[in-house]
Amino acid sequence: MKKLKDYLFSNKKTFAKGICKEKLFFIFVFGCIFGCVYEEALEMFVQYTNTGTFQWVTRRGLIYGELSPVYGIGAVALVFLLARKERAWYKNYLYGSLIGGGFEYILSLVQEKFTGTVSWDYTGYLLNLNGRTTVPFMLFWGILSLMMVYIFYPILSNLIEKIPYNLGMIIYYVLLVLISIDIIISFSAAVRQAIRRLGVKPISPVGEFIDKIYTDERLARAYTNAIVK
Repeated sequence: MKKLKDYLFSNKKTFAKGICKEKLFFIFVFGCIFGCVYEEALEMFVQYTNTGTFQWVTRRGLIYGELSPVYGIGAVALVFLLARKERAWYKNYLYGSLIGGGFEYILSLVQEKFTGTVSWDYTGYLLNLNGRTTVPFMLFWGILSLMMVYIFYPILSNLIEKIPYNLGMIIYYVLLVLISIDIIISFSAAVRQAIRRLGVKPISPVGEFIDKIYTDERLARAYTNAIVK
């Protein structure tokens, strides 16, 4: 036990120093969790406003875990593109609005093309862009970008760099493997569901396994906000 403790905490090298892949991955995980909790809390507020009762509805983006990759990717993009260089706050706001809205648009398009579903549809909203994003929501992304660059990132960066180096690397690789598997499974199940809707039967044991384990009912429970297009 002492040897394990010594290994985990003896290396004095700074973990994830600067903007590196390890730190960006931890930022991604933070964004995934934050975005999922934010969406679920917002949905609970809307439910309470409409019905007068509290109901917690999952709004995750992956089958396993309270994770929303849209926000994770957005957080990484904001840090990588905005936090590396000093610039006026209003420029970061403008760039953050464009980055956030652009990612929201692209991810909605990719999801629809590959899975036949979308997780948000702003058709009918003010100044919407093909229902995939809206100008007001882009302005909200700008606010989030300022919060990320000037509040969240400095705090997270400091906390991440305080993790003992060897312990941090173990956590990094474990989470990287687990979340990568989660992403592959979630994407494969969603694509297979889209093909299944067309009446195409599986042509491999993998497809048969996905159809058996990740049924429409199970995916409906995981992706409560998925809309078939």
